[in-house]
Amino acid sequence: MTDLQKTLLSMSEEKYRDFQSKLMPTVPKEKIIGIRTPLLRKFAKEFSKTPEAKVFLSELPHEFYEENNLHAFLLEKMTDFDECAKAVTNFLPFVDNWATCDSMSPKIFGKHKTELLGYIEKWLSAEDTYSVRFGIKMLMEHFLGEEFKPEYPKLVAKIKSEEYYIRMMQAWYFATALAKEYGAVLPFIENKKLEKWTHNKAIQKAIESYRITDEQKAYLRKLKM
Repeated sequence: MTDLQKTLLSMSEEKYRDFQSKLMPTVPKEKIIGIRTPLLRKFAKEFSKTPEAKVFLSELPHEFYEENNLHAFLLEKMTDFDECAKAVTNFLPFVDNWATCDSMSPKIFGKHKTELLGYIEKWLSAEDTYSVRFGIKMLMEHFLGEEFKPEYPKLVAKIKSEEYYIRMMQAWYFATALAKEYGAVLPFIENKKLEKWTHNKAIQKAIESYRITDEQKAYLRKLKM
């Protein structure tokens, strides 16, 4: 066991570990230490200032779920876009759960959206689950609103996968897009451009949103497959 792993284990909470295990069926319970996210983020902030952090980022795969989260939190702190994007691309195939994937959102990406699109397209066409999921997540975070273009939901809609965690993110994307770009995105639902399960899940999540009007919700219910 490494010194870093010993430090992480010193922050564990057994009850929290049990709670987290139930939320992440893809991760064996023995690979979860049980560290609350605010505490791990605080540790990451201090650890990032040490020479050991750079070494840690080069050591993949990691053994524990929290090591993956620590890796993600360190990547978020990178200030060079190209370095960060390449490091994220290298890391994603080793991600084995939705929580690590969804918790990672480098701030530098928001300042380089043109360059980010190129990486998103690569992630969406990757073979591993969490590269694809992360690519959809980045489209949802950075390209709904002022940066939105009709071709972006097309990129998400054309993804064909049996992976639950990809399909769920597709549904989440379209539910969010309906809330922010209703007129532009509605045709994807009306014309049934998504697989049945994803289509219905997107409608379900949209109906649960307070950003969708009652009139819109009533219409969306009629579009269920």
